[in-house]
Amino acid sequence: MPDVTDGRSRTQRDVWITGIGLVSSLGEGLDAHWQALTAGSGPVTDSATFAPYVVHPLVKVSFDSQIPKKGDQRQMEPWQRIGTYAAGLALDAAGIAKNAEILSNTDMVVAAGGGERDFEVDASILNDLASSNDTGRLLNERLLSDLRPTLSLAQLSNLLAGNISIVHGVTGSSRTFMGEESAGVDAARVAYARIAAGQSEIGLVGGAYNAEREDTLLLNDLDGFCMKGDFSPAFTAPGIGSGSMGAFLVLESPEHAKARGATPIAKLSGVWSERAKRALTGAITAKVKVLLDRAGTAPGTAVISGVTGAREATEAEAEALTASGLPVRAVANRIGHGFEAQFIAALALAALAVSKGTLFPPLPGDPLEKPADGVSRVIVTQVGHWRGEGAGLVEKA
Repeated sequence: MPDVTDGRSRTQRDVWITGIGLVSSLGEGLDAHWQALTAGSGPVTDSATFAPYVVHPLVKVSFDSQIPKKGDQRQMEPWQRIGTYAAGLALDAAGIAKNAEILSNTDMVVAAGGGERDFEVDASILNDLASSNDTGRLLNERLLSDLRPTLSLAQLSNLLAGNISIVHGVTGSSRTFMGEESAGVDAARVAYARIAAGQSEIGLVGGAYNAEREDTLLLNDLDGFCMKGDFSPAFTAPGIGSGSMGAFLVLESPEHAKARGATPIAKLSGVWSERAKRALTGAITAKVKVLLDRAGTAPGTAVISGVTGAREATEAEAEALTASGLPVRAVANRIGHGFEAQFIAALALAALAVSKGTLFPPLPGDPLEKPADGVSRVIVTQVGHWRGEGAGLVEKA
C-alpha cells in the first residue's frame, strides 16, 4: 500500500480541484468572491449585534436553491444549512449535481463542530447556578425539564454529512472530523491522500461554521480569544473575529475528470498535518517553517494563511511567514475565522488565486500583507487557535 503519512504518496497521482462551493460574508460563488476581493472595499463585519464581539455575518442567501424541501431546512441547525448549501454549490460547479451514478461513488469527508445549543436555556441555567446553594440538584432538575429531546441529536457532528447525503445524493463513503481548525486540515489531508493513492476517484470535502451564535462567542470569550470593539487586521493579533461560512471542494483524479470531460480549477499537490508541543518556546514557529519547507518556496509562490487572530498562535505564525519572505494574504481579513471550515476556505481562495495567476490586493494595516507579482502556486497555512498546525499546496493544473 502506498505511504501517505506525510500528505504525499510514493506512487502519487495528481489531484485536481474541479468544483468549489464557497459562501461567506462576501457573497456566494467564486465570481462574487473574486469581485469582492479585488474591489479593495475591505471585509463585511458586524460589531453591534453581538457587541462587544466582532463577527463576519453570512451574506443573505436563498437556501431554497440548494435545499428545496422546507422540511429538510427546518430540521437543520444554521451551520448545517450553510454547509449543505455550500456543498451543493461545489457539486454544481463540478458539473456532477444530480448525477446519481457519479454521486453514488463520491466519497465525502466533512470537518464539523459539535452542533448548536439552546442558548436561552444555557444562559438561564448559568444564571440560576450562580445563586444556588445546591448546584448539583439544580443542574439535574433543569437538564431533565428544560432540554429538548432533539437537542442531543442536533449536536451530532456527523449530521452535516448526513444532510448532504440526503439532500444532494452523495452516497459514497463518509467521514467526519472534529477538532477546530485541525479538523479541516485532516479532512483535506485524508480526501487528498485517498485520491493520490488510488483509493478513491472523486471526493467532496469541506466544512461550515455559523459565527452568529452567542454560545460559541461566550465559549471563546471565556478563554480570552474573541475580537472586541472594531475590526482589526488579523496579523496584529487583536483576537478572533469569527465568520459564518461554508466551503466545499470537489477533488478528483485527472483520469476520472477527463473521462467525464471536466477541467481543473487548480491542482492540490499536498496536505500536511502536524501538532507542535506548544509549551516549548518557539515550537509553533519551528513547525510552520517545517511545513513551508515541505511545500517548497519556488518562484511564483505565495501564502494564503488561515491565521486566527489568537495572540500566541498568530505571533508565532507571523514570525515564520516573515522569515520566509513570501507574500501573504489572510483569510480572516476577508471573511473572518471559520474554525473547522477555515482551512477549506483558504484552499478555495488559493485555487481561485492560482486560476487567476495573481493574488488579490493586500489589506491596508496588516504588516504581512504586501503587493505581489505573478502567482502559480500557493501554500495554505493553518495554525489552530490553541492546538494543531497544517499546510496545503495548491498549484496551477
